[in-house]
Amino acid sequence: MKNDFQPDYTNLLKVLYNQQPDYLPLYEHNIDEPFIAKMLGREVDSTGKSGADLEEHYRVVTEFWRANTYDALSYEAKICEIYPDHGAILGGRLGPIQTRADFDRYPWEEIPRIFIRAYKPHLDALRKVMPRGMKAYGGCGYGIFESAEDLVGYESLCMMQFLDPDLFRDLFVRIGDLYEVLWTWVLDNYADLFVFCRMGDDLGYRTSTMLAPDTIREHILPQHRRVIDLVHSRGKKFLLHSCGNIFSIMEDILANGIDAKHSNEDQIAPFSEWIDRYGDRIGLCGGLDMNELIMNPYEVVYEKVLREGTEFRRKARGYALGSGNSIPDYMSVDGYRAMIDAVQEIRRREKENRL
Repeated sequence: MKNDFQPDYTNLLKVLYNQQPDYLPLYEHNIDEPFIAKMLGREVDSTGKSGADLEEHYRVVTEFWRANTYDALSYEAKICEIYPDHGAILGGRLGPIQTRADFDRYPWEEIPRIFIRAYKPHLDALRKVMPRGMKAYGGCGYGIFESAEDLVGYESLCMMQFLDPDLFRDLFVRIGDLYEVLWTWVLDNYADLFVFCRMGDDLGYRTSTMLAPDTIREHILPQHRRVIDLVHSRGKKFLLHSCGNIFSIMEDILANGIDAKHSNEDQIAPFSEWIDRYGDRIGLCGGLDMNELIMNPYEVVYEKVLREGTEFRRKARGYALGSGNSIPDYMSVDGYRAMIDAVQEIRRREKENRL
């Protein structure tokens, strides 16, 4: 790790303006705390922590990101994780809303209080220990569709669309109402903590979208737009993270006003295709298929990142390098280190050529 690195969040912000940053920035949707613990050889877990212990936790986490030369770090207050009776998004169970009666008695009005109680201590601690020159990116975690999955269940949601289309419609509007309240609270109280805002909503899988494109256009993207417009009204840029093959709805997503996009998988399309299609209109983040980072030895990953990172930076206007998805606990330590080391070499070569 590069312990003398001085982060500059404005360098990463240039990606959201679709401008070329001064040096190649790193971006990750998330780095799991168990992976950080594996890298550091110590426990890294915020569970049950408060006060000074919670601050120390975030001091360790932010220092990990800084020392690995990130200009900003990911933080999301995860909405689905505080829903009463949640868990259907993980599969294997039904969500708490299956009928109109379930929808009507669900404790929607209690959720903002639960959310604030859960995440205010974390946001306060993170703000207190943030290294000089760094900010977070994120805001409220999970997206509109993901909330519907968690509250209903994917298969039940698909059935609801045809068995009770009015409930299906009302569910997405009610989730949009909730998101507007939660995002407003985050922006009212912690806008200074975030360099830009992000919502993750996985709308696709390898071959297609999770719901029909017209269904997404009618029910999900208008609720996205409410969040995007709110973020923009506060002078913040917006990045959408969405996994899967979503080319069929990308023009609609762009029309919603996103400033950048993350998530890619080589089996869907090489990252160069994302640049060719959209690099003139939005910033792009990622580029490195997770499988490549996990399965290959250090030398192979290093050479691949060096080669492709240089090419992506040359082709795109606003580009930040990272995995195509995230850094999970099972990520290869060697693969991750190779990626970080290759970025340092790209930066070194560019700096040398400018002198």
